[in-house]
Amino acid sequence: MLVPAALERVITDKNAGRLKCRVLAEAANGPTTNAADKIIDQRDDIELIPDVLCNSGGVVVSYFEWLQNLSNFYWDREEVMTKLYGILDKAKDSVEYQKRKFKFSRRLAALTLGIQRVADAKAARGLFP
Repeated sequence: MLVPAALERVITDKNAGRLKCRVLAEAANGPTTNAADKIIDQRDDIELIPDVLCNSGGVVVSYFEWLQNLSNFYWDREEVMTKLYGILDKAKDSVEYQKRKFKFSRRLAALTLGIQRVADAKAARGLFP
């Protein structure tokens, strides 16, 4: 497993062909260049967990903290983890479904889902809430 977790653009077209991992879990934001992503996508030996999915847990828990602070009600660790795993499992399942449905890469599946959800929210709520 390779987990680029600090810098963006560290996996490039110059080193993507030499990666020796079965799983590439992008914990950093944007660690893989577009050119490297094309190379990795063509390789059948690497499962990519794109940054938008891989490091989303921190964003979700930050949202939980915001909700708890607004309501002045605090969850214990077990409740936070249960809620977090539920959201992450649903996100993973949605990305995998999108990937299979359109024969996309996992990254493209995650990004198109995000774009569609923003578009749906804008259509439902209008440009300004």
